[in-house]
Amino acid sequence: MDDNLLQERDAARRVDDVTAALDRLAGACTEDEELTTVLQRVCRQVIHAVPDAEIASITLLREGTPYTAAATGDRAHRVDQAQYEAGQGPCLEAARTGELQRVKVTEVAHRWPEFAAAAAGSSVVAYLSAPLVVDHQYHGSLNLYDTGGNSFGALDAALLDLYTSAAEGALRSTRRHQVARETMGQLRAALTSRAVIDQAKGILMALHCIPSDEAFELLVKASQEQNLKLREVAQNFVTAATQQQ
Repeated sequence: MDDNLLQERDAARRVDDVTAALDRLAGACTEDEELTTVLQRVCRQVIHAVPDAEIASITLLREGTPYTAAATGDRAHRVDQAQYEAGQGPCLEAARTGELQRVKVTEVAHRWPEFAAAAAGSSVVAYLSAPLVVDHQYHGSLNLYDTGGNSFGALDAALLDLYTSAAEGALRSTRRHQVARETMGQLRAALTSRAVIDQAKGILMALHCIPSDEAFELLVKASQEQNLKLREVAQNFVTAATQQQ
């Protein structure tokens, strides 16, 4: 069979693998899942999308400080940590520049010696890292490791780029739902606080025959004297007042 035809068939098969992996990722995601859960699933699924990959990890930057948010093995943590401690390496380069990094470990020893030493110690021969952007708070890189000696080719890089671009959509959706849940929780807490403060004010107004603003000032003064939040002071006052009835 013609070599070109074989290459075309192999490329088509690999694209199908990416599509299947993305379908599994999308099908498994739910609105109630935490972002960390979806990140771990992305790690597991990308290995199926890029067949030459044997280990995967996700690096995120928190206020400029990198950490491994998800990984499929301990070796990933060791190799990534070596980069974090040195402040340089392909995963950080991808995260900071927004450009995909495809390297053979032996060829970058002079550029990233700490990474190369850690990778060699974990039998990693090649590394592929793509920038990953969820939002302004969650961004970094999706990293692949090859320990089989095949290295990563241009097709592997293209497949990872394709997978990462699509996976970002699932992660952004999860993040939006997470932010919405957090906002609703904060809103409920704020409404609860407002309700108990208003209740305390009402009791003070009735007890002392004072207007609303004076009752509020009494609560603020008590908050400062007791070094407690206004809501706590109000809650304690309401509890004490209702128990006396």
